[in-house]
Amino acid sequence: MGLTVKPFDAAEYLDSDESIEEFLAAAFEEGDPAFIAKCVGVVARARNMSQLARDAGMSRSALYKALSGEGNPEFASIMKILDALGVKLSAKLVSKSSDAADHEAA
Repeated sequence: MGLTVKPFDAAEYLDSDESIEEFLAAAFEEGDPAFIAKCVGVVARARNMSQLARDAGMSRSALYKALSGEGNPEFASIMKILDALGVKLSAKLVSKSSDAADHEAA
């Protein structure tokens, strides 16, 4: 009898606001725009892509394209999607001295 495996889907585990917040925070820490868009797409799938498209005022196909990680969506589109998800971005100033210390420690 062989082992049966199925692909991992992070959306299946994003079942609370806290898990979504932690997931997105980790994505933003990476700093890669394509990765962030793909992770927002995972959250969108966890939350119901059809309803999110309506809430964001976008078609489902435009939403999938923006969150595929392959394209380069406009910032305004990402902001509409995050707003529809109930996610608020905030700015945090990083001091240059602590940034340099982080690079020296690595």
